[in-house]
This record gives sequence, structure tokens and C-alpha cells, in this order.
Amino acid sequence: MNILRFITAGSVDDGKSTLIGRLLYDSKSILADQLEALEQQSKNKNEDGIDLAILTDGLRAEREQGITIDVAYRYFATPKRKFIIADAPGHTQYTRNMITGASNSQLIVILVDARNGITEQTRRHSIIASLLNIPEVVVAVNKMDLVGYSEETFNSIKNEYQQIATHLGLKNVHYFPISAFVGDNIVNTTLASFINVFSNYSPKMIMQGKSIDKVEGVSLLDFLETVEINPHSYTQPRFQVQYVIRPQTEALHDYRGYAGEIISGTYRKGDAIVVLPEGISTTISKIEHNGKEGSEAKAGTPVVIHIDDDIDISRGDYLVSEATQPLQNQEVEAIVCWMDKRSLSEGNKYLLQQRSRLVRVIVKEIIYKIDVNTLQQQDEAESVKLNEIAKIRLKAAAPLVYDPFAENPPMGSAILIDETSNATVGALMLQ
Repeated sequence: MNILRFITAGSVDDGKSTLIGRLLYDSKSILADQLEALEQQSKNKNEDGIDLAILTDGLRAEREQGITIDVAYRYFATPKRKFIIADAPGHTQYTRNMITGASNSQLIVILVDARNGITEQTRRHSIIASLLNIPEVVVAVNKMDLVGYSEETFNSIKNEYQQIATHLGLKNVHYFPISAFVGDNIVNTTLASFINVFSNYSPKMIMQGKSIDKVEGVSLLDFLETVEINPHSYTQPRFQVQYVIRPQTEALHDYRGYAGEIISGTYRKGDAIVVLPEGISTTISKIEHNGKEGSEAKAGTPVVIHIDDDIDISRGDYLVSEATQPLQNQEVEAIVCWMDKRSLSEGNKYLLQQRSRLVRVIVKEIIYKIDVNTLQQQDEAESVKLNEIAKIRLKAAAPLVYDPFAENPPMGSAILIDETSNATVGALMLQ
């Protein structure tokens, strides 16, 4: 049984937390004691029925204010698939939290309030989804019950978003009219909503004697259970040293191994490799996994690699195929999602962290910013403010080893760190 990691995003009060709560509640993924506590908390808030959003709002401030601040992760499973859900906050000031949750997601559910339509935050989250190359996008038009299940409203939002998707290059976009509060078209689909909204999608299903209270095969959960997520196709061998194992004991006096997780591709005993950024060539003599020696290891596998030559290799160095090496440059261009209250300006200095490697960098140029309303590029920007997205040019103190993010996301992603506060201030996608 495979696992689908997805994130819910959208504007404030679009119903993201309620949607996740509905998925858990209607799929019977809530334990009895959790349900009892949920009912009690809902009574304390004087809610009419159960407040499903409480299931993901874990912080006291979230429960008191009725908003999501931090990214909440929830796990549930059906007979067909396991799921890990990230509930992202909708407030603009917490966009950085959304980026964190989206970075490891295979699918994004963007909620749109049927009453309000497409908003600035809808566009911002869509831009982030496109930059992160999230392969599947679901646009869930929520609160359809409050607009009388209007097909016209749904189609209007769908048509507007299709223009955004085309502009951003989002390829696999799926549209679902839902009501998270009522529970329409999430796990169960009522006949009323089906007739009014889905008549153009699957009219035959009404004629085939399906149950009145549930029409199978069209709900959001049905889609999530069956959608195919293709693994990333990048095949060139990439490995970064996370730890140098040198016991220096009597029993293991000559032992020297380089531990890490294979980022992409396959490594085999006897492969010719290059140590980067030093550029020294060598050969793999042994590969260990779970304490056992093997002949090869593939992407995603934690291994210890041994080499033939005695070379000074440090944490953060790369062991890559001699035939297909990544890019090496001291000056690079990158898309940045800015996360700090203090603006990014030309001349600012930061630490760039690329997995286990730290390099000092300086901002040479702000090439352009992206207007989240028009989706157009704004040239001649003087600074990048909190939650803004821009393309910048950086100069590093030492060569950066990378693949373009669009080709190999793990090798093309990095963060910017403020040296004085040690806070993460920007998420980078190297170009």
C-alpha cells in the first residue's frame, strides 16, 4: 500500500481544516476517545454540531481564534491507500509555513470559497505549487451549499482558475465542487449536490440506480485513493556526504566510510565517481546498507559508501558519476520565496544551506519580482519583502554544486539563513 503526501492550501476561512476533519471523520479514522474530546470541545465553543477544524488546529491560539497558524500534519488510511496530510495556514503572514509543508507534497488541494472566488492567496499558493513542481493540483470549490450548489458559480471559478493554471504551466489540474461543513463530495456525495453540480460530469451514474445518499466514484476521497503519482524521473547518480564515519578503534582501525542518502540515480560497486567541489576522481570500493555489504543502491536508500583512494572528503561534499556531473558555479540565479520581516536587498549577505553544505553568499541582483495578482514579472525591484516571490542572482564564496530545480528538486533546492539570528529567511529554487 503506497503513501500519498498532500497539502491543503488557500485563503483564510476557505475551509482547509474543516476539509481535513471531514476526511478523517467520514472515513472513520477518528478514535473513540478523540471523537469524545472533539464533541466536548465543540460544545465549549457553542458550535452547532461538531467543529471538525479542531482536529488539525493543535495550538491554543489556533483553537481560540479559529485560524490555522502552524502546519499541522495528520495521518489516516483507507483500504486502498495511506495518507499524510499537511494543513497549511491561509493567512498571508504565514505563507512561509505553507512553503514548508508543500516542499515534500506530491499533491496540493487548493480550496476556494465559492462565495469569494479566486483571491490573492489562491494565486500566491498556485505560484508556489508551480515553482515546487507539485505534479497534481486539485481545486476544491468549497461551501457550495452556501451558493445553492450553483453550477454557474462553479464553472465561473473553474474557468478563471484555468487561465491561472495555463499561465503558470500547471498541467494536471482537477476540479471538485464540495461542502466541507455538510460533507458533500468529500467522502460521501449527496444526490442533491450531484444533480445540481455534477450533471455535466457523470449523468449516467444517476440513471444506474446508485444509492441516493451516496454516489460512488466521484468524491474527492475516491480521487485521492486512485490518483497516480509518478516518481521523479531524474536518473543521474547524486549523493551528498552527511557524515564521515571514522571509528579509529582497534577493531576498525582502517575503516572510513561516507554516510548519506542517495539523492537520485543508482550507485554500484566499481563505479567511477568524482568528489565535488574538489573535482578528484576515484572509484567506489564498497557499498553498505543496514550494516550489510551490497553491490548497488538506489535513490532514497541510506548507505555508507567506501572509495579506493585516501581522499580528504568532508560533510557536504558530493560523490557523483564521473560521466554525468552536476553544474558548478559561484554565481547562480534562483527563485526565492522570502520569509523574513526584514527585506532582501542587493548587497545583503547570507548563509546558503544546501542539505549538509553551508556557503556564504551575497545578493548581486534582484532580477524581477512576481506580482501575485497579475502573475507578471516586475522588473527593477529594489527589495523583496515578506511573502514576496522573486528571481535573484547570488554570488557564493565557494562553488555551488547543483542541478536545476526543475530537473532534480533535491539537488536544486536550498535555503538562506541570516547569520546574526540563525533564522531561515528564504526558500531557494536554483535555476
